[in-house]
Amino acid sequence: MTRFSLTNSPIEGLVLIERTRIGDSRGFLSRVFCSDELRAAGWEKPIAQINHTRTERRGTVRGMHFQAVPHAEMKLVSCIHGEVWDVAVDLRTGSSTFLQWHAEHLSAENCKALLIPEGFAHGFQVLSDSAELLYCHSKPYTPHAEAGVHPQDPKLGISWPRPIAEISERDNQRPALSPSFTGVSL
Repeated sequence: MTRFSLTNSPIEGLVLIERTRIGDSRGFLSRVFCSDELRAAGWEKPIAQINHTRTERRGTVRGMHFQAVPHAEMKLVSCIHGEVWDVAVDLRTGSSTFLQWHAEHLSAENCKALLIPEGFAHGFQVLSDSAELLYCHSKPYTPHAEAGVHPQDPKLGISWPRPIAEISERDNQRPALSPSFTGVSL
């Protein structure tokens, strides 16, 4: 019995995962990760790190983050409390969808997750009073490989669903993409 429904997004490699809940009067169980089942979505590496974040303010934006090669990572992002508008941007050199973005509404209630391949920047906006996300990463965090793009970069044109209420100083200081940016080579 499969515990996941996989739906390809318009961007190659970016996959929406819907978890099946098994429940009764006590509550429910929802599988977050299974390497055998998620192989069909493109996850072929071990989980190197799992992170849990909490954001306290509706309208807050976090992102757009990625790790540079050779530390590029896949992420499986799930919302376990509240709701977010989760965004991934294709930064892969030579991709037919280079600099295109795709967003999904993730919430604790809808049991959806986004599988984000290497070479993508990732961020989200909180739609509820607070939200918690669980991230599975294929590579550990490497400080010197940390990179990002400003979430309001006009070259990306991300349409955030709410006015941005808060953004970290670090994310707000991220540069816009330069005209010479040709992408992330994997």
